[in-house]
Amino acid sequence: MGEKQRISGHTKTVALIGSPVEHSGSPAIHNLSFEQLGCDAVYVCQEVQPEGCEAVIKGMKQMGGFAGANATMPCKQLVVPLMDELSDSADLIGAVNTIKFENGRAIGHNTDGVGFMEMLRQEGVTIEGSTITLCGPGGAGSAILVQAALDGAAEIFVFARGGGHSYKDAEERIPRIVERTGCKISLHKLEDAEDYRQCVAASQIFINATNVGMGEGNTDTPLPAEFIHEDLVVSDTIYFPLKTQLLLDAEAKGCQAINGKGMLLYQAAAGEKIWFDIDMDVDYIREHVG
Repeated sequence: MGEKQRISGHTKTVALIGSPVEHSGSPAIHNLSFEQLGCDAVYVCQEVQPEGCEAVIKGMKQMGGFAGANATMPCKQLVVPLMDELSDSADLIGAVNTIKFENGRAIGHNTDGVGFMEMLRQEGVTIEGSTITLCGPGGAGSAILVQAALDGAAEIFVFARGGGHSYKDAEERIPRIVERTGCKISLHKLEDAEDYRQCVAASQIFINATNVGMGEGNTDTPLPAEFIHEDLVVSDTIYFPLKTQLLLDAEAKGCQAINGKGMLLYQAAAGEKIWFDIDMDVDYIREHVG
């Protein structure tokens, strides 16, 4: 009874929409951050099926208490045409994961790539002017590709399985990214091992955006160990396990190896900046949220 009541008539709401959402770690991250920063807001999860996306977005736009939202699958692409405005990254990716509601308008952003690039920067990695090999231009991979180009990467080699869904999507998306950013980007087939080796040899950064290697005890890797050179920064979007076979191989070569756990936190921090113009204490959240 003696504790201060956090939720009042002034409290703003941010919701995660999609399905399933009940196991999301976002409420723990954001509610702790709001409390620590003294931000009068609460973060909740709302189960939303594809057919409900339009009604939900329209409703949130009309309710002044909603400051923003996160969209997860299957809503990331479905909400795009419902936005009144899109950020450059969301437009190029074709998916929205962060929404700001302002004056009855919905502004769509995508912070997946932002989170990954900021994670690399915090580890001392320079993006601008770098040459990158990216394996897997799917959901997370396309966001990382777009953000790396926006952030000034000099050249990006994109690898996917020839003829696959990600490959076909990348064929359509890459020309738009090149036109908008001026970054040199080329699409390659994973089946061409010698081409893969040469591109990695010419790169300063390797990024795995596939699920190859995910899961405890998984020894699969998206990159043969013999392709890794000692000057390569090797990064993974996977964070379970914390050290994938890819990262173990990189460490054995003396490379800087970075897992994807920080991506979630920096992505969340970018969202709070968009919604409330506040700066999440990422170190504090990392310490208190498992």
